[in-house]
Amino acid sequence: MIKKLIATTALTIVLAGEAQAETLKIVEVITSPERTETLKSIVKGFEAENPGTEVEIISLPWGEAFEKFATMVSAGETPDVVEMPDTWLSLYANNGALEDLEPYLASWDETADLNDRALEFGRAIKNKAYMLPYGFYLRAMFYNKKLFAEAGVAAPPKTLNEFMEAAKKVSALPGKYGYCLRGGPGGLNGWVMFGATANGSNEFFRPDGTSTFADPGWVKGLAFVIDLYKNGYAPKDSVNWSFNEIVAGFYSGTCAMLDQDPDALIAISQRMKPEDYGVAPMPKGDSGKAFPTIGYAGWSMFANSEHKDLAWKLIATLEGKKGNIAWNQKTGALPVHKSAESDPFYANDQFKGWFEELSDKSVVPTVMPTYLEEFAFFKDSLVIKTSQEALLGDLTPEDLGKQWADYLTTAQQKFLSTK
Repeated sequence: MIKKLIATTALTIVLAGEAQAETLKIVEVITSPERTETLKSIVKGFEAENPGTEVEIISLPWGEAFEKFATMVSAGETPDVVEMPDTWLSLYANNGALEDLEPYLASWDETADLNDRALEFGRAIKNKAYMLPYGFYLRAMFYNKKLFAEAGVAAPPKTLNEFMEAAKKVSALPGKYGYCLRGGPGGLNGWVMFGATANGSNEFFRPDGTSTFADPGWVKGLAFVIDLYKNGYAPKDSVNWSFNEIVAGFYSGTCAMLDQDPDALIAISQRMKPEDYGVAPMPKGDSGKAFPTIGYAGWSMFANSEHKDLAWKLIATLEGKKGNIAWNQKTGALPVHKSAESDPFYANDQFKGWFEELSDKSVVPTVMPTYLEEFAFFKDSLVIKTSQEALLGDLTPEDLGKQWADYLTTAQQKFLSTK
């Protein structure tokens, strides 16, 4: 009887152990209500496929996410999986906090369907996949087909010269303009894209840390943007425009061309008929290359996770084609799977330009030097003030390039001195 009681008790303990849920912790940092609900939905499916597993979702507000997450990590409250922005990857990968995902990718049946850019950016640190991108925020060119037809522009411009000519023709129409210029907050991307394309290179620095912004090629690109505005090919008040204004300028039919990420589609597709606009690759320069700016984010595993295989299964669920497409349809990012191009949501003209850019080797995505501590001030203060002065004729393109080069040279050489 005693033996039977002991056996029964032991069995009860074993069963209780099996019933005890394993808990994974995932931190979301680029947070919005819609993104969080989408994440919850994907996680719910993961839990259903992995009985006995619970996933705790921690959502940090983006404006405070960097500081809050750093505090969590320093306190030892690390998650199993974290949403990893491109600008954080170097910090956490270089200090040994992240798990190398290469062994998991080697045996994952969906690795072959990841596009080259996903693996390239995921391996940005030490050529190891410390992060698996879930999507790209890549600039391409929206164009208004009706305005093009009215102005006699046969097709979206493929070169900078064609871009200027198309802008000129559309601007000849009463009350219309060729380009939705972002002269206010967030305008740096446009200056960098046109500057690098005219320059034939998107290298920001020389080996000694001196900035290239004052070089003739970059200055030529800066002058190109200034000329667009001075010639009346962009609205006068666009000197102050930010994201909402340029997107509204496009869908209202005020201007015919707009460079933006896929997230602009959310507002544009609600207000324009699909047949009235398209998205094409950014125009190329004399070098035959274009340099659209790109940002990305993905999922990383912390190296001290006690449930690494399970954490990978969660990442694989989020990054697998089904989860990845569901996620990016809500976030406005481009998915990382080659086969996504044939998905009904993406297999239309609106996404064609971005997929062409991702597959074109002569299109070189440009990553900003966000690793510099001084970059935030540069982007959100210095660039806005000085570029507006240049647009209004108070600074020459040469002066503009020199001011940017002087500032970034100091920042880069300071950075290099710490290495």
